[in-house]
Amino acid sequence: MKASILSPVSRYLWVADIERSLAFYTGQLGFTAVAKQGDQLREVILGPARLIFHTNPGAYDDPAGPAVAGNAMIFFETDDVVGLQKELKEKGLNPSGVEKVNWIKMQLFFVVDPDGHHLWFGQSYHEFYSELHAPGKNGQLRTIMPCFPCADVTEAVKYYTAVLGFSVNYQQHDLGVMDRDRVRILLVKATDGNSGTGACCIYINHADELYAALQANGANTLGEPVSRPWGLRDFSILDQDGNRIDFAQTFE
Repeated sequence: MKASILSPVSRYLWVADIERSLAFYTGQLGFTAVAKQGDQLREVILGPARLIFHTNPGAYDDPAGPAVAGNAMIFFETDDVVGLQKELKEKGLNPSGVEKVNWIKMQLFFVVDPDGHHLWFGQSYHEFYSELHAPGKNGQLRTIMPCFPCADVTEAVKYYTAVLGFSVNYQQHDLGVMDRDRVRILLVKATDGNSGTGACCIYINHADELYAALQANGANTLGEPVSRPWGLRDFSILDQDGNRIDFAQTFE
């Protein structure tokens, strides 16, 4: 597939015949089979999208409910919806025509898989959302900077740099300003008036990738990433002072 998939997707998908679905998704859509979990579960990926085929209706939680008998609808955001539709048509598939849906400002088409599930592919044609959240544009709130109390700021700074991958923007004995990508966290000296623990949720791009990296660094993770029915794949860590960070990847 020449076009790229841009946004994370994570779904369990009921299929009648796993081998037939593997042939369709890998041979026709360009997915890669990456894991075998017994005879009833197979996983395929395409960029940040992952699908897990299973043959047991209703056995797995799914944001859209049990996907059986072709009732699943899965959305993939792409960077070239017209080119992708043409490519799939040239491969002998029967994609729908590309149509503009004004109320969501996207161009869309769909393909039906061997089990009747509808796979929608879309591309935005409007800059509304990027303009809305750009600095100096509409609205007031831009970002958030959580503040975590620490018994020893110097040791906390070492942990956030060595284990969690942050860099030091500024540091003194009772303050650490920690940056990673576009996220900033303040580490402050715990006092009688500020002795509780903090918590925050950070939205990320790839939960499994970040989890593996933090695990390798010795982070205190509270379990592996989990796909939630409300559209997040997340995991949590505790720092040395018990402050909690949830890392959440959105899909669909």
